[in-house]
Amino acid sequence: MNQLTQFRAEVDKFMSQHPQSPLSAAQLAAFSGLNYFAGDPAFIFTAAVTRFAADEPLIEMETSTGEMRLYRRWGKFSFEVDGQTAVLTIYSDPHGYDFFLPFRDATNGRETYGAGRYLDNNRPGLTQLSDTRFEVDFNYAYNPYCAYSPEYSCPLPPRENWLTVPIRAGEMAFT
Repeated sequence: MNQLTQFRAEVDKFMSQHPQSPLSAAQLAAFSGLNYFAGDPAFIFTAAVTRFAADEPLIEMETSTGEMRLYRRWGKFSFEVDGQTAVLTIYSDPHGYDFFLPFRDATNGRETYGAGRYLDNNRPGLTQLSDTRFEVDFNYAYNPYCAYSPEYSCPLPPRENWLTVPIRAGEMAFT
């Protein structure tokens, strides 16, 4: 988990020092780092993804500000958490280049941000291994910027990605 620890330190540095940090001046004054679950290899999966048809219609995903963003349902996979099967859909941009995995789980609103968390292929945590295989590492699950400021517009996980199991991995609620 050394790579995970290093990545989290880089995120904390970005949040505390970068001009594009979503944190306000008041939040920065009290900031000592984000809260994370301990790294847990039980939340790393090599997933066989069942692809949706290439002509799958675009869907509109609602955002935290009520806007709509277009995504394509790319594929779905299942995995087990504490003996329970969970199923998630991976989305892509309309052209199928960038992958996005928004999800809610049983920790939302208590241990984690209420609206859900994300994984995507622009950070560690969602890596395409082949046409139908991904590595999904929930230890890299992160809060959208709207968790820190209402000025951001963040996609809300669609109902098909609301899990009843807890995903105690990745970023916790921002306090």
